[in-house]
Amino acid sequence: MKRNNEIEILVEILMDSLNKDVKLDIDKIRKFAINKEYDKLKDLISNIPDSKVFEISRVLSIFPLLINIAEDVIETNKKENLTGLDNAFSNISDISKLENISVVPVLTAHPTQVQRKSVLDLITKIYESLKVYKYIKDDDIKYESWYINLKRSINILLLTDILRDNKLIVENEISNINSYYKATFLEALPELTIKYNNKTKKLGIKKDLTPITLGSWVGGDRDGNPYVNEKTLEHAVTSAASLIFEEYIEKLDLLYRDLSMSTDLSKVDSKLLELAQKSMDISIHRRKEPYRKVVRYIKDKLISTSKYLGLNLLNYEDNSFDEKYNNSTEFLEDLKLIEESIIKNNNEIIAMGTLKSLITEVECFNFNLSTIDLRQDSSVHEKCVAELLSSANINTNYINLKEDEKCNLLLDLINKDPRPLSSKRIKKSELLDSELKIYKKAKELVDKFGENVIKRNIISHTENVSDILEVKIMLKEANLDLEIVPLFETIEDLEGANNIISKCIDLGIIKNNKQEIMLGYSDSNKDGGYLSSSYVLYKAQKNLTKLAGDKNISISFFHGRGGTVGRGGGPSYEAILAQPYGSVNGSIRLTEQGEIIEAKYGNFTNCFKNLEALVSATLVATSDRKIEYNEKEYEEIVKELSTISFNKYRSLIFDNKDFVNFFYDVTPIKEITKLNLGSRPSSRKKTVDIENLRAIPWVFSWTQSRIMLAGWYGLGTALSNDIDKLKEMYKNWSFFKSLISNVDMLLAKVDIEIFKEYISLSTNYEKYDKIFSDILAEYELTKKVVLEISGQKELLEDNKQLKTSLANRGPYFNALNYLQVELIRRLRNGDDNLDIIKSIHTTINGIATGLRNSG
Repeated sequence: MKRNNEIEILVEILMDSLNKDVKLDIDKIRKFAINKEYDKLKDLISNIPDSKVFEISRVLSIFPLLINIAEDVIETNKKENLTGLDNAFSNISDISKLENISVVPVLTAHPTQVQRKSVLDLITKIYESLKVYKYIKDDDIKYESWYINLKRSINILLLTDILRDNKLIVENEISNINSYYKATFLEALPELTIKYNNKTKKLGIKKDLTPITLGSWVGGDRDGNPYVNEKTLEHAVTSAASLIFEEYIEKLDLLYRDLSMSTDLSKVDSKLLELAQKSMDISIHRRKEPYRKVVRYIKDKLISTSKYLGLNLLNYEDNSFDEKYNNSTEFLEDLKLIEESIIKNNNEIIAMGTLKSLITEVECFNFNLSTIDLRQDSSVHEKCVAELLSSANINTNYINLKEDEKCNLLLDLINKDPRPLSSKRIKKSELLDSELKIYKKAKELVDKFGENVIKRNIISHTENVSDILEVKIMLKEANLDLEIVPLFETIEDLEGANNIISKCIDLGIIKNNKQEIMLGYSDSNKDGGYLSSSYVLYKAQKNLTKLAGDKNISISFFHGRGGTVGRGGGPSYEAILAQPYGSVNGSIRLTEQGEIIEAKYGNFTNCFKNLEALVSATLVATSDRKIEYNEKEYEEIVKELSTISFNKYRSLIFDNKDFVNFFYDVTPIKEITKLNLGSRPSSRKKTVDIENLRAIPWVFSWTQSRIMLAGWYGLGTALSNDIDKLKEMYKNWSFFKSLISNVDMLLAKVDIEIFKEYISLSTNYEKYDKIFSDILAEYELTKKVVLEISGQKELLEDNKQLKTSLANRGPYFNALNYLQVELIRRLRNGDDNLDIIKSIHTTINGIATGLRNSG
């Protein structure tokens, strides 16, 4: 008899755990969804009473969650890893490039995917239990207890609130990110670093390298979020610091048990003996164990440091130790002293366990764990600087000045007048007061925790040089020295980026001849569609990279990618390789959006593999690559196609007067904006239009309604001519291949029949016939050209893993879509029963879980 696979065993346990009444409904829903009997499914769902919809929606949402876990386990058991370091190192010809690799995944919050720590813990338990399944036989003596434990975890999951009822606050998002740090990053990132250094040492590089570190926006990203302030910034910093200090102390406790070497049996370096004399460990049993005495000294000093920093550590008693570390470098030096003594006395193998792991952790995480970015919109900086100038009687009409007048005024203040503009005696607006408090708190935190805790100030919607100078003024008010990172987001801003950075270079305001530039994928996509956005982003990088070479400065890029294709998402490895030659140059930062953190980093194996893929791709992209195609010809072709796609996209989204109402009628956008889906408002302004809607709810709404419009509309029209040339480009050019592959993946998640159900939500959907007909025609055309260009007979033919995965999860998120439509219809018809509202939220989360991305 064939044994159940990992997916089947979880589905079996879940079904077995349901009560009889719910199981009967779920059984029918599963049967109809799997067999694609959607008329029967719709009929069944329409007759589910309000009192049962919440339980039904919860169970349906747990299916894709469990299938995701099972797929992760199956993936873990695969040995082949083409995106690993082995493959990357084989491509390196210039060994010196290995010393300058700097990869920073920057974790961000997301309104739909802030999972409770209780749920994350249960996911981990189920994952760890399921990993054992392939090794334990059905007749094994341990099988029954294993099965009971797995079933117990699934039963608890069934009875645990997956989502919070109350509106999320920034502190929830901070807690969620910290949960991932502790669950996976603290182990995976140092292990990857050790693996990297083992390889570099074999090539003759002696020093320890740190190729990858962590960044975060949670608690410091104020753009459009009035709930982020100096208190959330401090909480984000101190909670992460507390977490890493607790990790260090746990490791020191392990090290204390490890290093039991006696002076009778092992030589010890004189410097280490001196340090041992400072230890408070005066036990008679430690007289011959100097390593343990030093570890005790380091631990006491670390706890004393945590007190000075104001951290609240769990399970650690206060001590009377009066020494502290001024920075993580001093802590690292003490640990290196132990390592050097052990290695010098021919015991290198002893230093390779807990001690090496701890040293690597400190090199990766310092005292802050991750570096938090500050971010704010340029318009806010402008208002604040205008108020400062007015209150200081320097200029009362700043906002109305011409650009060159603004720049001249600000440069004079930056270069010639060191005094702050603000005064305690002058009353400030709420906006200016809150901004100054953030900067002053950042200065306080940098002084306490070191420069790595907050290093960058990102400017959203950078449109002019004055936007950058305004931030210099704000930083000057707090005597704070941060890297200023302009973020170019719209098509127009990306096209103007080269000109702005060129002016900054000429004005001499580039710090240390190094400039990081952030590229916005989400807004440029919403602005001009996927093809146009992709081309403009590519061209901006290429132009800026050339500018850097011409002006003899260093430019690096920070990629603000989302989790979906409509927000610049897609596989990170391929995305990095698709960047213009020379633009990566060993350094890359990229956002890891909240909606995909669980999928990519939710367990150790996934976390390690995805971090390794980032480093490996950066290495390959940095290595010398031979370009075997006519780059200029290909770029000219895509430029033309981009214009066609842009015009097609804009004609529907912005030029059609009925489109805004269509969007609000036939997607769950109205429900998304009402539900407690995050700490950040969904729109920048209180208007019902596309321009001011944030990119996340824009893409998210199309994703939920299964049309994924933001990721492909306009491509079919643009790519419908000269297919042979496009086939050649697909074969030869990684940028174009990545673009087509991403659209292939996205189209496979589109379901036109389900989208028709969402259209039926409109009370006058006949009015939208032309819009729907246009969307349908463009979808069919896009699908046709993608298959022709890629040489496939059906979507995902070349991506069997994803194809199988969607087949596994499809019936469940399809059923959730039909249920969501029914629930939205009831809500819009006036049935505002709490169970309906909670169920809609649950279906939103379940569909996002099933698709493994959201907005």
